[in-house]
Amino acid sequence: MRRTLVRLLGRPAAAAVTAAVLFGPPAPAPGPSAPRPAVPVAASQSTATVFYYTKTRNWSAYRLHYAPDGGSWTTAPGVVMEPACTDWVKGTVALGGAAGLTATFNDGSGVWDNNAGENYALGTGAVTVKEGVVAHSDPCAGSGTDDPAEGGAASVYYSTATVGWTTTNLHYRPAGGSWTTVPGVGMEPACTGWVRKSVDLGTARSMLAAFNNGNGVWDNNNGGDYTLSPGLTTVKDRKVTTGAGDPCAAATPDTQAPTAPARVSASADGVSVVLTWDPSTDDKGVTRYQVTRTGGSKGTLVTDVGSTVFSDTGLEARTAYSYTVRAVDAAGNVSPASATATVATGEEAEAPAPGRPLGTDPRKDPVYFVLTARFNDGDTANNRGGSQHVKSGNAANDDPMFRGDFKGLVDKLDYIKGLGMSAVWITPVVLNRSDYDYHGYHGYDFYEVDSRLESAGASYQDLIDAAHAKGMKIYQDVVHNHSSRWGAKGLFTPKAYGVRDAQWGWYYDEKNDGFEYDGLTVETKSGKSYYNGDLWSTAEPSGNTCVNWGTPTQHTSPEGYRIYNCQWPGPTSGMFPKALYHNCWIGNWEGEDSRSCWLHDDLADFNTESAPVQNYLIGAYNKYIDMGVDGFRVDTAVHIPRTTWNRRFLPAIQERVTQRFGAGAAKNFFVFGEVAAFVNDKWNRGSVNHSAQFYTWKERKEYAADDEKAALEMYGYEQQQGTGSQPVSDNAFLRGNDYHVPDHSRFSGMHVIDMRMHMNFGDANNAYHNGKDSDDSYNDATYNVVYVDSHDYGPNKSSERYAGGTDAWAENMSLMWTFRGIPTLYYGSETEFQAGKKIDCGPVCPLETTGRAYYGGHLAGDVKASDFGTVASATGPVADTLAKPLVRHVQRLNQIRRAVPALQMGQYSTEGITGSMAYKRRYTDTASGTDSFALVTVSGGATYTGVPNGTYKDAVTGDTRVVTGGTLAVPAPGKGNLRVYVLDLGGRNAAPGKVGAAGPYLK
Repeated sequence: MRRTLVRLLGRPAAAAVTAAVLFGPPAPAPGPSAPRPAVPVAASQSTATVFYYTKTRNWSAYRLHYAPDGGSWTTAPGVVMEPACTDWVKGTVALGGAAGLTATFNDGSGVWDNNAGENYALGTGAVTVKEGVVAHSDPCAGSGTDDPAEGGAASVYYSTATVGWTTTNLHYRPAGGSWTTVPGVGMEPACTGWVRKSVDLGTARSMLAAFNNGNGVWDNNNGGDYTLSPGLTTVKDRKVTTGAGDPCAAATPDTQAPTAPARVSASADGVSVVLTWDPSTDDKGVTRYQVTRTGGSKGTLVTDVGSTVFSDTGLEARTAYSYTVRAVDAAGNVSPASATATVATGEEAEAPAPGRPLGTDPRKDPVYFVLTARFNDGDTANNRGGSQHVKSGNAANDDPMFRGDFKGLVDKLDYIKGLGMSAVWITPVVLNRSDYDYHGYHGYDFYEVDSRLESAGASYQDLIDAAHAKGMKIYQDVVHNHSSRWGAKGLFTPKAYGVRDAQWGWYYDEKNDGFEYDGLTVETKSGKSYYNGDLWSTAEPSGNTCVNWGTPTQHTSPEGYRIYNCQWPGPTSGMFPKALYHNCWIGNWEGEDSRSCWLHDDLADFNTESAPVQNYLIGAYNKYIDMGVDGFRVDTAVHIPRTTWNRRFLPAIQERVTQRFGAGAAKNFFVFGEVAAFVNDKWNRGSVNHSAQFYTWKERKEYAADDEKAALEMYGYEQQQGTGSQPVSDNAFLRGNDYHVPDHSRFSGMHVIDMRMHMNFGDANNAYHNGKDSDDSYNDATYNVVYVDSHDYGPNKSSERYAGGTDAWAENMSLMWTFRGIPTLYYGSETEFQAGKKIDCGPVCPLETTGRAYYGGHLAGDVKASDFGTVASATGPVADTLAKPLVRHVQRLNQIRRAVPALQMGQYSTEGITGSMAYKRRYTDTASGTDSFALVTVSGGATYTGVPNGTYKDAVTGDTRVVTGGTLAVPAPGKGNLRVYVLDLGGRNAAPGKVGAAGPYLK
């Protein structure tokens, strides 16, 4: 596996961002003045030579506006930058005694790149800024000397295809000579996936070399460095080929620009504008788009986006704006501008102030998962039973399917906080439409919150704000794969859905042109809130596309009614246009068709490779990002090609969070996908495309520009590569006893639910060994979401809620709360709620008899939490609930986990350890001065060898041990119990000692 070495650079570099170009200079920015060039500096002064990448900017001039650390800004627009080499300009500035500078760039005429409002933090020496990424390098070093000299000359080609670096340096030492100054010399682009550098070795016949990205991430051949010879040498995936052929010899430079984006459309909603367009085509593939806005008092705005939708917010009221779009390919070729789209904003609407995500590392936050409609009923006025209320048996139990709501959840946030959980995962909030849609996965209007969840004073925004006020996050379940069988309002809804005759009059209602379905409002003619009248027709409508519309079939409904063609949805009926929906049924759940066909007739499968569908979904979920949610749980992620996630949906999420809340919030906006793999092996039946870890990685080669073609190409390529040729990572693992900075350069943007541990949680030891067996194949397994059971399955694909017993539950929890990953608890599991009950049986049995039963009865009364895991007061039934043994267990586990950073964010190792579930974990953060090292054993005894000497304190018992010979032996604490010996490093890293009070298991 690839390993990295952190070497000291002059100063930490600014984080990379995707949406790098925003209007306006940093504050303060005085008015314009006469330009002044960068001036020469004395050799004794600290200097920075700043190189800025120009290829995709289209600016006629470049200026550097900066302030040395602790000093004042230059007069706007700053100093003139001078040509450096092809595609680069530079400016050298004197810093005096400053350790670096803060900088922005502009064209001298009001168009700025200020790092999405964050400005760029730069160090000393040679610094590059390329597409929002800061690195330490001289990109022009050796320019004009590409051909190696005769004799001891080396021409080195390095493959960047798998490392994903935008800047590459060659750090080398000729035999008998000295190393170059870290980080070395900048390498130059040679062709797609390759960079090159020529080195004059003089009389030396070899050199040692290592490569880095200028920001502390190294490829040094696993610590051994590379030995390179004169002549042409290639280095690809740690393989050195001496005397190689030129890897770019057959490559034709990409000089063809993409086509101009077509059908650019702008629509205004108050003071916000949504811009959409059709994808451009390119011979190599479009990588991003540049949107240029003019109008208003703020001048020109140029923004880079990765999708074909752009949401522009916070505009001026009653103002005309114009937009053009250009496409950019991987080689930096820029298309002509699109036709101009013009739109006028309206009045600024009065709306609740949007929230702001908490923006902290998601690994700190244990997750509590609720089906909102089944958790707690705060407002009976929004309860709805739907068309299946009587048939399901729910009516007999006075238990409408939509019962819980946001008000009920707000009322019991203190219960969840009292458990110690600091993130709440809620089921989808968008307006649903089906016969049994309480769970939220039958989305109909993705731009509206379901009215059956909201109340006066308890809107979705109110829930988000209330959670944040308590230091708790909201993770929203989102669906990109499918809509309801009624289609998606605003994108497509079927024009004719059934025949209303004597048999079906009970189902297909009389049309009411003045009524619009919202899930809550009762339609006066039918007396139903689940009114179906807008979709039926008694005569074949004009423009009907459904085959054999209205003719009877041989099938009957469960009630005995004859079913007619086109009365029920189906992908092969012709009812759904191919441009927006897939038109096939899944035949192989591990085949390509699982990503491009319908799962069920209630789940109309979006054509997610279609730009209108992508625009619709991106625009919808931008709304919830703007409300301040802290992350998305992605439903049915495996049923969408990875290329579509990596090209469209994941970049769009990052861009929107960055635009609204900054790069720091975007880094910690938690996206975790459901990649359902129901087998107990590392790779799902040998299919990499259907395995959870596959979705945590970027693509490693280029595919067709067309998303549908790219999906097929990627599927075939990765299946051919097989399981043995997938990327690996040591991001979850310690190196000996040491934490190392993880390399996320190839991270896709999506973390995942740990399906392998979930499937094996019938026994904690089995889950542990299966889980860690897969960890090198995730980009970073420390972010895996870990749970025992959920609203879908129990372990081993069981259809029942986990019923292994209290002791087994306690052991599972002890493992989840101390092993790598983010512990997640399905509502009620803390009381073994509905243990052994069938999780879901649809409308053929009462919800009360299932694992989705209503939980509010266990929460009645009042509860107040004074801190995470600590309840200040509780009365009524909720006090009895809080006294349950597993509740007390999870409270203390949360207290311990919160007190030991290594248990939250640490890497782990089992090296030198005996014991069935025993490991060491460490987390180190130089910025905050944190260093946390812990030895953990769950249930059984363990012996740790080769660990650091020092004083260790157990967070469970308070026992203190002094290690002098690198060995610590711990006796078995008992099933469900554990020991967490924390190394006392003094000061802020002192071991906490005993945390909390002894309980039924932690004692």
